[in-house]
Amino acid sequence: MFELSYELKGIDSKVFYGVNNQYFNLLKSKFPTLKVTGRDQHLHAKGNQETLEVLKHQLDDIVQFINKNNSLTLKDVENILVIKDENEKQLVFDQDIIVKGVNGKIIKAKTTNLKKLVKATDSKDMVFAIGPAGTGKTYTSVALAVRALRDKEVKRIILTRPAVEAGESLGFLPGDLKEKLDPYLQPLYDALRDMIPHEKLEGLIEKQTIEVAPLAFMRGRTLDEAFVILDEAQNTTHAQMKMFLTRMGMNAKFIITGDPSQVDLPLKQKSGLQEAMRILKDVQEIGFVHLTEEDVVRHPVVRKIIQSYNLEEQRVREE
Repeated sequence: MFELSYELKGIDSKVFYGVNNQYFNLLKSKFPTLKVTGRDQHLHAKGNQETLEVLKHQLDDIVQFINKNNSLTLKDVENILVIKDENEKQLVFDQDIIVKGVNGKIIKAKTTNLKKLVKATDSKDMVFAIGPAGTGKTYTSVALAVRALRDKEVKRIILTRPAVEAGESLGFLPGDLKEKLDPYLQPLYDALRDMIPHEKLEGLIEKQTIEVAPLAFMRGRTLDEAFVILDEAQNTTHAQMKMFLTRMGMNAKFIITGDPSQVDLPLKQKSGLQEAMRILKDVQEIGFVHLTEEDVVRHPVVRKIIQSYNLEEQRVREE
């Protein structure tokens, strides 16, 4: 949650608020996603940072109008508060928007279960997001992390995945360490590039404000004041999952994403995600959000592919 403090400098506050606060109430009604309060010369608002910026611009316009005309009517306020920019309109009225990404791209929770993921993350410090590929669980989680960093709720973002195909040893792959790791971490970089301009992102990675690393690099660390995402968690072992979950430090947020139906571990090895879901299901401080094929936000045919595979797997189990 971001905050804005605004002072009505050089104008009569009674002119700004109007009789019985009618101008101020109109202003508040135009920003339903913000909590706006005012007393005398001082205004205070809470909510999404980008929406607060739109509010500030509108307040500046009202103050400028009063300074120029020494008066204000309800019609004047209505005219000033007309928002012509479509992106700004969306920011003001859409409560499901998480962040505004590169080139004005609006990133939001698109389905009911993704909205549940946002709500769960707002209320709990550790959340498991379980569901098939294409449901937007990783992308939405990264957006929540970027929002938390932007709003100074955390000091850094850490994104991690188990590099299963390389056995996390990574020794036999060609190239330097970064070249070896990048193929496994590419989906996380792709999400970040949608949300943070290239130069700024490179700077944040260089300063290690944003860290993208394989799960093996988490061992022995305590992750304080960080938003941490473990992606593809179905490919963790029992030991890896326990190690990761116990890295959680003070003022940290953890999201664990995975698809229990796509385990790439050796046949006899149990998935750390499946075990954690069973072991931790009664811990009230941990949230669990389950996504289904109905939440798929990729090409419409992906949903049908998932449904078909689910039916086939059910048929095999029943034989």
